[in-house]
Amino acid sequence: MLAQKEAIRSDLRERRWSIPEDIRKEMSRQICHTLSQVIHPCETVLVYCAKEPEVETAWFIDHLLHQERKVIVPIIEEEDIGLRLSYINTRDVLKPSTFHVPEPVGCELPADPHHVTCAIIPMLGFDRSGGRIGYGAGYYDRFLSEHPHIKRIGVAYSVQEVPTIPVQDHDIRMDIIVTETSTYRCSQEKYDC
Repeated sequence: MLAQKEAIRSDLRERRWSIPEDIRKEMSRQICHTLSQVIHPCETVLVYCAKEPEVETAWFIDHLLHQERKVIVPIIEEEDIGLRLSYINTRDVLKPSTFHVPEPVGCELPADPHHVTCAIIPMLGFDRSGGRIGYGAGYYDRFLSEHPHIKRIGVAYSVQEVPTIPVQDHDIRMDIIVTETSTYRCSQEKYDC
């Protein structure tokens, strides 16, 4: 199954890079607009900070901050393959860090994962049943398995869809997937504020 996943990752990386940058930006804006309608006003949101060519979340983060919502971002802990969390009050604190991912370097405001109600998660690929494939290290799978109360919203461009993601026991499925063209509700779970 590992070889199959690597082949899928390779194909999906090519698909994503094949989208021209200006088109990616417009698709990202559309995805962020949909995200702002999908999440509830009372949710505390964990949102990843994008690196090229991921779906850019800057517009969504700015929208949340403008609404004076609590925004939490992940910080990669490479040594234990984990995530720790930090509040941000402005995107100005985000600097390229581990794996070139923007993080609040030197401006960390520790956040408790138990306060997170909703997580916006990057995906290299997905299927309509909520299957997600990432880069392979398992940072988000570990974090989400430790915090099952969090609603999981994956974001990707529509070209990242595949018929079926080979899912292993440790892989966490998404509850909702948002692309520039569609929103897939993959879970029957009801999340209340």
